[in-house]
Amino acid sequence: MDKPHAPSCEKNREPILEVLRDHFRDRRAVLEIGSGTGQHAIFFAANLPHLVWQTSDRPENLPGISAWLDEAALPNTPQPLEFDVERAWPAQRYDAVFSANTLHIMPWTAVERLFAGLADILAEQARVTIYGPFNYGGRFTSESNASFDLWLKKNAPHQGIRDFEKVNELAALAGLELVEDHAMPSNNRCVTWRRVIRLGGLRIAR
Repeated sequence: MDKPHAPSCEKNREPILEVLRDHFRDRRAVLEIGSGTGQHAIFFAANLPHLVWQTSDRPENLPGISAWLDEAALPNTPQPLEFDVERAWPAQRYDAVFSANTLHIMPWTAVERLFAGLADILAEQARVTIYGPFNYGGRFTSESNASFDLWLKKNAPHQGIRDFEKVNELAALAGLELVEDHAMPSNNRCVTWRRVIRLGGLRIAR
C-alpha cells in the first residue's frame, strides 16, 4: 500500500526529538497514543534506539502505521496496538507516554479519559510528553492558532485548541506533576509531566 504522509511530521520531528532526548533519555518503553501515519514513530525510534516505541491508534490508521514500520524494519518498533482512549486500555505498563497533535482533535470527554486512564498504565518514574497547540489564560497565543481553532470547529464542533490550565488540572488529578512547558516552532508546545506519588502527605517523584 502507499504509505500515508503528513508534511507536518517532517517539519516538527527535529524539535520534538530534542525534547525527547532530554526527558526520555533514561526511559525504556514508550506508548505513543494516536500515532497517525507512523512517521514520528520510525524517526524517534531510529534516533532513540534504547526505547521500545509502541505505536497505537484506531483500527483505520493501523495499516498505514504498519507500512511505515515494515519499511523501516527497526528492532524497537513492535506492530501497532489497536487503541481508543475511550475503550479498553493496554494491560502493559510504560515508563513513558508520548502523543502529538491529538488533544485538539479529540472531544474534551476523550481528553479527560486519556488522562484518567494514564494511572493504570504508567510505571514508576514515568514521564508523559504531549505536543501540540495550547491556549493560556483562555487566550490564543497567535492569530494563526485562532484561525486554526476556527477551522477545526468548522470541520467538527467537538474539536478545538485546549486550555493549558485545564489540561494541567487533568494531569494533576492523574498524579502527574509538570516538569517542563517547552515552546516549539509554529506556536506549538511540548509539555512534559512526571508521575508523582504522595504517601502520608509526602511527595515522592516516581
